[in-house]
Amino acid sequence: MKINIAPKTIFGKISLISIIFFFMFFIIFLLFIWSGERGGDTFFSNLKLTIPFLFSAIAGIFSFFNGMISILKKEKSILVFLSTLLGFLIFLFVLGEILFPH
Repeated sequence: MKINIAPKTIFGKISLISIIFFFMFFIIFLLFIWSGERGGDTFFSNLKLTIPFLFSAIAGIFSFFNGMISILKKEKSILVFLSTLLGFLIFLFVLGEILFPH
């Protein structure tokens, strides 16, 4: 069993690209926070914060599902395993926010 660093399947590559997009959108979200933007009463109160956060969550979840497909297709890449794990944690966070709002 040979374990690679870089993905070989198309789903593995998409998973890796998606997690990169997650980090890009999340950094944009953090830059808006650091520049003084604040949220409001609802999730969509401040679109400058909502849009990058929503895109980062979608990219993270997309990375999880593509990573799972590639792993089921016998992908043996460390980066795909890491992006799938991170995507799973993002999926759990988003699911928790939807099921148990605060």
